[in-house]
Amino acid sequence: MTNKTARPAAAPQHDLLPLPDRRADRVTVLLPLPVPLPVGEGYDYRVPAGMDLREGDIVEVPLGKRHMVGVVWRLGGSGEVPEARLKDVVAKLDAPPLPEGLRRFVSWVASYTLAPPGAVLRMAMSVPAALEPPKPVVAYECAPDFDVEALRPTPARRRVLSFLANTPPLPAAEIARQAGVSAGVVKGLAEAGALRPVLLPPAPPPPLPDPDLKRADLAPDQAAAAAALAEAVGQGYRATLLDGVTGSGKTEVYFEAIAAALKAGEQVLVLLPEIALTPHWLERFEARFGCRPTEWHSELTQAQRRDNWRAVAEGKAGIVVGARSALFLSFPNLGLIVVDEEHESAFKQEEGVTYHARDMAVVRAYLAKIPIVLVSATPSLETMANVENGRYQRVSLPDRFAGAALPMIQAIDMRAHRPPQGRWLSPPLVEAVRGTLAAGEQALLFLNRRGYAPLTLCGACGHRLACPNCTAWLVEHRLAGRLQCHQCGHTEKLPDHCPACDSDEGFKAVGPGVERIAEEVMQLFPDARFALIASDTLGGPAAVAEMLRSVRDREVDILIGTQMVAKGHHFPMLTLVGVVDADLGLVGGDLRAAERTYQLLHQVAGRAGRAEHPGRVLLQTYDPGHKVIQALVEGDRDRFLEAEADDRRRAGMPPFGRLAALIISGADKNLVEAVALRLGRSAPRNLPGQTEVRVLGPAPAPFAVLRGRHRFRLLLQAPRGVNVQALLRHWLAQAQIPHAVRVTVDIDPYSFL
Repeated sequence: MTNKTARPAAAPQHDLLPLPDRRADRVTVLLPLPVPLPVGEGYDYRVPAGMDLREGDIVEVPLGKRHMVGVVWRLGGSGEVPEARLKDVVAKLDAPPLPEGLRRFVSWVASYTLAPPGAVLRMAMSVPAALEPPKPVVAYECAPDFDVEALRPTPARRRVLSFLANTPPLPAAEIARQAGVSAGVVKGLAEAGALRPVLLPPAPPPPLPDPDLKRADLAPDQAAAAAALAEAVGQGYRATLLDGVTGSGKTEVYFEAIAAALKAGEQVLVLLPEIALTPHWLERFEARFGCRPTEWHSELTQAQRRDNWRAVAEGKAGIVVGARSALFLSFPNLGLIVVDEEHESAFKQEEGVTYHARDMAVVRAYLAKIPIVLVSATPSLETMANVENGRYQRVSLPDRFAGAALPMIQAIDMRAHRPPQGRWLSPPLVEAVRGTLAAGEQALLFLNRRGYAPLTLCGACGHRLACPNCTAWLVEHRLAGRLQCHQCGHTEKLPDHCPACDSDEGFKAVGPGVERIAEEVMQLFPDARFALIASDTLGGPAAVAEMLRSVRDREVDILIGTQMVAKGHHFPMLTLVGVVDADLGLVGGDLRAAERTYQLLHQVAGRAGRAEHPGRVLLQTYDPGHKVIQALVEGDRDRFLEAEADDRRRAGMPPFGRLAALIISGADKNLVEAVALRLGRSAPRNLPGQTEVRVLGPAPAPFAVLRGRHRFRLLLQAPRGVNVQALLRHWLAQAQIPHAVRVTVDIDPYSFL
């Protein structure tokens, strides 16, 4: 992130200053379309007589032969469209208008990311059904005086009728879920007359959290931190890093800031990087405030998304917890933003409009003049740089809550402690697990690699099974009986014969995934109960919550998982963490590889010894002298961050320099390469005053084919003071891009694949 993101430049002048000679009978409407337009611009329409429109109103307008829904972006129109060509606004929708703060934010994000304003607006209008007033809900109850026996009811039908006999009317889908039957059973009973429809009012507003319900008993340093965060509420823009070791009670501390905002009648947004973190967070929130917050993530049903979007826009949702897209919800009274695990790369949106939710959350807080809290045990270098230059404040929690000790971390040199042939757990780690189980405690084996094996090859000719759509190997998922591409999602069965040599000798799995570690655990510890946690083994927050409950209730002895178990979870009896491959992630050309690996391993190490039982962490590594491994063993986070910052500073890399990527893609490789070469030749290397700007490439992307599209990349590197967006606009304005080729701009890239 750049300083511009931390303290953004003003939004475009036409979005902030009144324009002269505006006509009240015209409006400019921005439509949620990915059409390149000047920021803040749109299409002009005539306002029919008797229709009163304000900026932010949601309207229906004609576009060509269809009607679309858009937002009144400004009154008066541009004045550039002749009266005879103007079309009338069709209707004003009965929906809450988009607040001025959100409209300014949309314009700012579009300008910063070089995305079409309509593409950004589409993220703020992502639930079209919510733009219409909520309709009554059709529910069902048992019909009185109906002769049920005349139906000759099946056991499934009897379950429905028995359930409804003691339950208020419910929608059909909820009846089916609660009674454990199919939707067809409920539908059949309704058609037969055994159930009668009842119209219920629209979904009630979310319950109001009670900020004084159950305040935590905070330690002195926690209380001081909580007071500092709470005092910032209502005092304008302020960015604060809540920097606390794992297990220090950071969540309870920022809950007090949330309570202060709720008492002031303001809305709160909490961003979490992954849905997997949501269940445990929700439990803690409900215990503190007496109800669940409004949720926003991809696992919600369409009806839930509709109701939640409307509740936020009407100001009825006091607090929202969600993934990065929640940043674009229409809050009319937003008073506080919290970004938990702010260092997480999951906050980076790689598809469509490319943005980093942490950085854009800072922008939204700045534009709205409200405080924002960034929370982490392993802050990003970008955030630390902003702390050091005074843009952000820092509140520290250096100790674990209730006197719990940080775990002891040791490195196992795999060159000296090699596992037996075909196995992946070293003798010291196996003995440590055995001792942990003997003590009645729990162990976690961590490997950030899904599936059974990352590579599958023919035992006869060595042919590697690859994705037909991507430059990626197929990963074997033995539990599901399939091969899968982790880039595009393509799946297929393991073939009987090699597609290269037609051999039927079979295929060999190369390297371990978590499923292979689970197989080894079953061989080594046949009496131990184990659980496997990965994104492809658990379906949604409910399944994650149930798995985490089983671990906390000690129904599991050994937990085997990917990064889903690395952060945010509290397991009191988990005392041993074994990292199967601590070197994974340290190789490759990613400039953030060391930082990401340190953050991930530090977080997973933090799962050990969080209660009265001391914890121990063992890192299996072939490079125990690596700076990441040494920093973890010595517990010297700040020295590692300083060394990493020095390396970046010397190289002119973020956060001490600026990067922007161009990704050129298309179905025709030759055409894509030709466009990439033309862009490379016209790159802004020698513009006046820009001698320090470098453009690398074009070169084939590491994933040269992704989802059937060929890809080339160029990378622009510049000092911090350079206006990268202006350079890119000038560069791309001169380019001739065929319709069959897509050029994606990624400001501040996080992925280099």
